[in-house]
Parts: sequence; structure tokens; C-alpha cells
Amino acid sequence: MKDGYEIGHTELTDLPVIFQLFDESIIYQEKRGYPVWRNYDKSVIVRDIESRRQYKIVNAGVVQIVFSVSYNDPEIWRERETGDSVYLHRIVVNPQAKGQKLFGLIVDWALNHINQKGLRNLRMDTWARNPALIDYYRKFGFEAVENYTTPDVDALPIHNRNLSLTLLEYRRGFE
Repeated sequence: MKDGYEIGHTELTDLPVIFQLFDESIIYQEKRGYPVWRNYDKSVIVRDIESRRQYKIVNAGVVQIVFSVSYNDPEIWRERETGDSVYLHRIVVNPQAKGQKLFGLIVDWALNHINQKGLRNLRMDTWARNPALIDYYRKFGFEAVENYTTPDVDALPIHNRNLSLTLLEYRRGFE
């Protein structure tokens, strides 16, 4: 891991910082004309924290990135859901950390996590209408699997409904 960076669980006391990062990320994406989360469901973030599925990368006491994981995603991955994957969700970068390629720390952590849990796949999704972000994830070993528009179902958080997504799967070393 990069010197000085630590990955650990977020805590409820981190909520003000987490919500600030989400709000700043939305503003950043809007200014560049990219799709953004609308009315993101804060209760989902609280549940992620309480279930120990949200993590933070911290450097010098400052939260650089937050991200969540899940171990199934049937609403989005449907028949591709095999029960042997880690899914990365709600990745939000502190604007001060942009350009530092800290996503690589998440990938390294996730691959280690997969090995510890005896799983096979690392998956994620992002907006289909953000080719720059898709290309960024490709540089870290992800490949597009398909484009998919999410349904409007209660099983998905409100901010994940009716979205045109690109589903991505990590390919290096898993073939």
C-alpha cells in the first residue's frame, strides 16, 4: 500500500464527512456534464456502515475515498450473479485526492479480500454515459461486460433505479 494510506471501516461518526464527499462528488460530476446520483439514499450509506460494508482510505487523518462492498447483486447482475463475487459500490473520492489514482488501492484491497473469502470475481458498475470513467476503470484491469438499465424496484436504492449502467468485471488473473 502507498506510504501513509490506511484502509479501514467507516464509522457512524464519519457520516458528516461521507455526506460532504458525496455532495462534492455530485457537484464535480455535474460541472463536467456527467451523470450524477440524484437524491442518493443516505439510509443506504448508514446501513453499509452498520453492516461493516463501507470502507475508507485515510491519509494523514483525511478521508481520501469511501467505498462499499457487497457479496451479491442480483438486481443488477441478474443471471450473471453466481454468489462468488465482491461488488464495489458507491466509490466517492475526496476532490483533493483526484488524479492520485487511489482507485488502485481499492483494487489491491479487493483482490486480497476476494482471496481471503475464497471468492472468484471482482465486479462493479458505473454510468454507461461516462466513457472517461469507464476508460479509467479499464486501466486498472476491468472490462465491460454489458450495458444494462436498472429496473425501478424497491430492492434497489432510489439513486440506483432507472440508470443506464456499464457492468464491469476485473479480468487480470481471473481468466
